[in-house]
Amino acid sequence: MSASAVFVLDLKGKVLICRNYMGDVDMNEIDYFLPVLTQKEDEGTSSPFLVHGRVHFLWIRHNNLYLVAMTKKNANAALVFAFLYKIIQVFTEYFKEVEEESIRDNFVIVYELLDEVMDFGFPQTTDSKILQEYIIQQGHKLEIGAPRPPATLTNAVSWRSDGIKYRKNEVFIDLIESVNLLVSANGNVLKSEIVGNVKLKVILSGMPELRLGLNDKVLFEISGRDKSKSVELEDVKFHQCVRLSRFENDRTISFIPPDGEFELMSYRLYTQVKPLIWIESSIEKYSHSRVEIMIKAKSQFKHRSTANNVEIFVPVPSDADSPKFKTSTGNAKWLPEKNVVVWSIKSFPVSNMWMVEDSAVVVVQQTRTGW
Repeated sequence: MSASAVFVLDLKGKVLICRNYMGDVDMNEIDYFLPVLTQKEDEGTSSPFLVHGRVHFLWIRHNNLYLVAMTKKNANAALVFAFLYKIIQVFTEYFKEVEEESIRDNFVIVYELLDEVMDFGFPQTTDSKILQEYIIQQGHKLEIGAPRPPATLTNAVSWRSDGIKYRKNEVFIDLIESVNLLVSANGNVLKSEIVGNVKLKVILSGMPELRLGLNDKVLFEISGRDKSKSVELEDVKFHQCVRLSRFENDRTISFIPPDGEFELMSYRLYTQVKPLIWIESSIEKYSHSRVEIMIKAKSQFKHRSTANNVEIFVPVPSDADSPKFKTSTGNAKWLPEKNVVVWSIKSFPVSNMWMVEDSAVVVVQQTRTGW
């Protein structure tokens, strides 16, 4: 069981649009959502799951909107939150920016979408490409008789339409990885992980079946030793087109892909990674109203590699005034609305030695009162 009703609220708690799916909850209960949330925030106990009497609120915030699912049942919370985030994704595909103004400007389409993505509390079609085949922003064309939904809704492969044809068949694969690090002040890595995404752009005719080989226990031999270490993929998440049984048997990703761009899979690696760019800072106070911050950056990635479009954020006090900069490479810019100085380096090469001369330096001078 999922949601009894779904609401889209502004930041003041005013209902912009809602959909009652089951009729088992008083819709006026939504008036208690913002007061309960405000109370929990004041107490420091706010959570994405709130309770008022017998009514449960499961909510997320996106820009200047609250999306709230309301239920009295023992709902599957993970399913409800996945559904709310999927609604945001669908709205984004339709309106580009999802905020209060776009909801008001597209009231009819938003209501149609809410009516299609869930039925009696159960999620239904949430693929934006399929929804766009029969819910269009220009409005429905006049047809004789009742309009028919696309056949893809009832096909075994609901994410791909029939009759797709291209003159040239192509597939593009992008592997995108990001590194998350938590480093202590003395330079020790406390936590490190790699988050990866495999994205495809498919330009193929008909109903092609693709296979992608993957071994999540890749062995890297250590030279001069008999030992080896393995890297295991964790938190693996696949697109609905992937045949999971095939993957569990032989680690082959077999699938009939959607048309166009989509994310095939995502994963996480919990492995020891050193910072690709090491930052060292020092602060020197000259008087009660002037302080100088020196930042040194050192690259620690492989030779013949270069980091492009590097940005280093240097926090400064909120009452900083008239800062001055001196950089040996790149340029620095003060963003007073974010209380940071952004040091931008277009191309960051490998550093051969840990020396100030080989590292980039930025000096921030700021004048402030009451230091």
